[in-house]
Amino acid sequence: MSRARFIRCLIPLVATTTLTLAHASGPDEAKGLWRSADGNAVIEFKPCADEASSLCGTVVWDKDAGTSADTCGVRIAKLKHYDDDAWRDGWVYDPRTKKRYKGAVRVNGSGLAVRAFIGTEILGETEQLTREQSLPASPTCKN
Repeated sequence: MSRARFIRCLIPLVATTTLTLAHASGPDEAKGLWRSADGNAVIEFKPCADEASSLCGTVVWDKDAGTSADTCGVRIAKLKHYDDDAWRDGWVYDPRTKKRYKGAVRVNGSGLAVRAFIGTEILGETEQLTREQSLPASPTCKN
């Protein structure tokens, strides 16, 4: 292979690698509004009020707002630090089962992956959330 042809083949590879690294997620990528996989709730991830270096997720919209099944205001995650492309060292809470698990949260190509597990992360379950730009108009959660 000639040197010029080799360089022409190398340029797209370098460009692709550079663009991939430029779009790698950082600790702030998880912040914002995210709709649950079943579409029944919107969770806001932001720095925790009691520990600004941690990431907390709180239900800010629930299709059942104002009913006995209302989960508005429930904190579903608290993760203490960002490491290896994920928020870790904390917990996630499943309001359906009322159980707390170890947790990890990471941004991926299709949204936000919230992983709940007991023991080791590989033995857990993941819920895939999708980004929301704003809260649905109704029903509204009371503050």
